[in-house]
Amino acid sequence: MDQLCINTIRTLSIDAVQAANSGHPGTPMAMAPVAYTLWQNFLRFDPEDPLWLNRDRFVLSAGHASMLLYSLLHLTRVKAVSADHERRDELSVTLDDIKRFRQLDSKCTGHPEYRLTPGVETTTGPLGQGCATSVGMAVAAKWIGHRFNRPDFPIFDYNVYVLCSDGDMMEGVASEAASLAGHLMLGNLCWIYDNNRVTIEGHTDLAFSEDVAARFLAYGWNVEHVGDANDLERLAQAFERFGRTSAVPTLIVVDSHIGYGSPHKHDTSAAHGEPLGAEEVRLTKRNYGWPEDSSFLVPDGVPEHFQAGIGEHGRTLRNAWLKQLSAYREKYPELAIELELMQKRELPDGWDAALPSFPADAKGLPSRTASGDVLNAIAPHFPWLIGGAADLGSSTKTTLTFEKAGDFEAETYGGRNFHFGIREHAMAAIANGLALSNIRAFVSTYLIFSDYLKPALRLSAVMELPVIYIFSHDSIGVGEDGPTHQPIEQLIALRAIPGMITLRPADANEVTEAWRVIAALKDRPVSLILSRQPIPTFDRARYASASGLARGAYVLADAADGRPDVLLIGTGSEVALCIEAYEALRKEGVAARVVSMPSWELFEQQDQAYRDDVLPPHVRARVSVEAGSVLGWDRYVGMNGARIGMHTFGSSAPLKDLLPRFGFTFQKVLAAAKQQLSKAATKAT
Repeated sequence: MDQLCINTIRTLSIDAVQAANSGHPGTPMAMAPVAYTLWQNFLRFDPEDPLWLNRDRFVLSAGHASMLLYSLLHLTRVKAVSADHERRDELSVTLDDIKRFRQLDSKCTGHPEYRLTPGVETTTGPLGQGCATSVGMAVAAKWIGHRFNRPDFPIFDYNVYVLCSDGDMMEGVASEAASLAGHLMLGNLCWIYDNNRVTIEGHTDLAFSEDVAARFLAYGWNVEHVGDANDLERLAQAFERFGRTSAVPTLIVVDSHIGYGSPHKHDTSAAHGEPLGAEEVRLTKRNYGWPEDSSFLVPDGVPEHFQAGIGEHGRTLRNAWLKQLSAYREKYPELAIELELMQKRELPDGWDAALPSFPADAKGLPSRTASGDVLNAIAPHFPWLIGGAADLGSSTKTTLTFEKAGDFEAETYGGRNFHFGIREHAMAAIANGLALSNIRAFVSTYLIFSDYLKPALRLSAVMELPVIYIFSHDSIGVGEDGPTHQPIEQLIALRAIPGMITLRPADANEVTEAWRVIAALKDRPVSLILSRQPIPTFDRARYASASGLARGAYVLADAADGRPDVLLIGTGSEVALCIEAYEALRKEGVAARVVSMPSWELFEQQDQAYRDDVLPPHVRARVSVEAGSVLGWDRYVGMNGARIGMHTFGSSAPLKDLLPRFGFTFQKVLAAAKQQLSKAATKAT
């Protein structure tokens, strides 16, 4: 029966790829015995409830082998879940879904997609991402266990399993994450390395000859080796040893044969990214002792066997856990409420009780400093808000300094400050793993280094995860560090990501309001863009309330009669230049309006009436001011509007010299406004 189940996984995968004329059959053929052994005998997972909080997580980092996971979800009868996380009495993956592999609106997409297919723990496909994200999941398990477990109620003790490929082992993000996992001694993490020695271009010896096991030993991992992926007994021993190794993470190196059983594509790259072909499918099935002309065959007894294994075992474990949780609620009602709020991504009562309001100050303070003040006002009242920086906490002002905040380190898993080291890419992927576990994660670095973590940040948006990205040193305001550290195109690149919210506040009070927006987000990541240099704190008795930030853009200063002839639109540190130009124009009797526009995305969510009220369509004289790429600003100032921004890279010099060199002075804004007024007057006549 074991072999029948294994071959069912293999042949479902083969048939789905063949029917789609697209996909990867080789790894499911090779790793079916490994996945079967894990799921049937070791994975603590109840197919009836794929969202059970204490379930083991299985991550398919080798996302190209998605049919391996879809076959398991179908054969184990994993139940579907609604958008509001209610279980439904239907399968997550039906046989018809498998038959429609890689087709429009199928739940069996080319690579596994979180939210779309219950049982998929994280979106994978870009190699290395699943590995790195799994470290965040393992961290979350440790932190949640420390926060909620009590001596008489060990309610969280789940493990995280990951199936990795040769490509994962080559990707830098996986190496970054593995290094950190070893340092943190995450004994609840098990990576299973499919050592099939084949990639798309051919055998791995073309480009990859290192001793992976030795590398992981150097990271501080326990390493197991299984010489044959078909050796179920040896696989079981390796999983058992992982279960007994609680002090460090485990890597199980499994030697396998890609395309196992295919007479002509076994151990070749031809099994990697294309169907076997109709004749090869028949010959392979013959090798398996399978009906050669069958298609999508699930033999009698296979689903029942899985139900008697993972189904019964998972059900027993979950029922016992639910009974324990019920008693826990009675004994620790406050912790139980906190846990429920966390799982629903709701805010705790009083989270905003200590939010600061900043007095008017012409000198002001860096928005990064204001953000640090706000973050430390929120965090004591928001227990599951945790995060850190890529070795820049003191500079990005993201270190939690309140009493008992603590550091998350090996064997002290309750800390709220996370030290990622200089590993930006892994940092973002780990944040995704934390968010997938419903911890509210924030991470930080300089805006220029957003490029280092972009693939994982993009997946935050794809998965609709409310990860908080804090990017400081947001412009040429970095000064002497020069063009390598002065972001130009990074802000517009973040704005281009669907689902990402960018916020570039103009003063300290806008920072406070930005955090109000951030805290309430449930299904969108956010990038908070902050200055290194001090920026004025506006007199809110003279200018509009910073609460307008919540709508993305608002009228900060206006013409006396509310009927402006010219619009000055700015973000971040450049709004102060707009205010200076506005005051000069006002003295000259010119009707001007300053619009602070910290978030394009939030502004575009407003109804047309509000947008037209802020940016009246009939006012054609418009100036945008932002110390970044001007790309995209024509949306708001028009093709003939003035766009003051960066058209080149910056330079290494003190800020006082850089600003006039690149045109960031109120005189430049004033001149642009007058030129726009002149153009508008000429057109009117």
